[in-house]
Amino acid sequence: MGEDAEATAAQERKTIAQENVQTGANRRHGPILAHPVYHRAMARAIRYERLATERANRASAGLDRLSAHAIARLMNREDARAVRAVGREARAIAAAVELIVTALAAHGRLIFVGAGTSGRLGVLEAAECPPTFGTPPRLVQAIMAGGRASVFRSREGAEDDGRAAVRAVRARVRAGDVVVGVSASGVTPFVRDALAAAGRAGARTVVVACNPDRRRLPRADVVIAPSPGPEVLAGSTRLKAGTTTKLVLNTLTTASMARLGKVYGNRMIDLQPRSRKLRERATRLVAELGGVAPAIARRTLRAAGDRVAVAVVMARRRLDAGAAARALRAAGSLRAAIQPSRRR
Repeated sequence: MGEDAEATAAQERKTIAQENVQTGANRRHGPILAHPVYHRAMARAIRYERLATERANRASAGLDRLSAHAIARLMNREDARAVRAVGREARAIAAAVELIVTALAAHGRLIFVGAGTSGRLGVLEAAECPPTFGTPPRLVQAIMAGGRASVFRSREGAEDDGRAAVRAVRARVRAGDVVVGVSASGVTPFVRDALAAAGRAGARTVVVACNPDRRRLPRADVVIAPSPGPEVLAGSTRLKAGTTTKLVLNTLTTASMARLGKVYGNRMIDLQPRSRKLRERATRLVAELGGVAPAIARRTLRAAGDRVAVAVVMARRRLDAGAAARALRAAGSLRAAIQPSRRR
């Protein structure tokens, strides 16, 4: 970098510092990151070629010369790194789960924020919670850079729009929520600015990034930074980084819902039986957990309004639907409702 460029960058950093003081930037969550000067200075400061998600993978240097079978074997070996990388972040993931459980138990919400593949994974996680755990759509949400259209058609430039992130967070996030920023590289402006805005709004924050250089990551209450290594196809973060991210998000939602009593053992007791397969699954659950014959389970499930947990309480405690629903609410979980005399 030449002397003129260095002088310009220094002046821009000085300008940012002055404006942060004038606007009262939150010290815990850093400066107001949507400022365009910040992004120009940030772009110069980041050495993108040094990011783990941008580096070339030596193991796949001859990718274009390999057979289909060799590519399949190579990708399988590399994907195994994703599983191990997530395992090394177990403590951080558990800390994030505790934040989420505390927030949801106090009527807060879980909101994923991301761009590109990372954003789509957040959308997928939010979309899967209602049918899996019977949660209302507002409980687990997603903010996608570029809006709904970007879920189906890539808009790569949307990830740099920090101002749009701030607007979205201001419109949807409130104190008591948990915002999970998802960014493979960990330096996406949309995610960085969204987390900063969420912190100012009083939300707790988590960042999920496949970047072991934590100094480059957004400030957050919990940092989850698995490192699966460079991609088989250099820079294509829909591959190992995407797999790694999906594993982390799966764990965040599943562990949180388990801790909140949305499962019994390893069974989905709050599923919504809206297809033939799910109706059959719900009937089996009522039969097995309620200790009744399939025909009785089917009738009980119908009387319970297709609510599996209510039907199980009806079967186990010989209650009608209304009384069973009240008992379930009072107990707080199916396990406590059907085993009231046992210490938890």
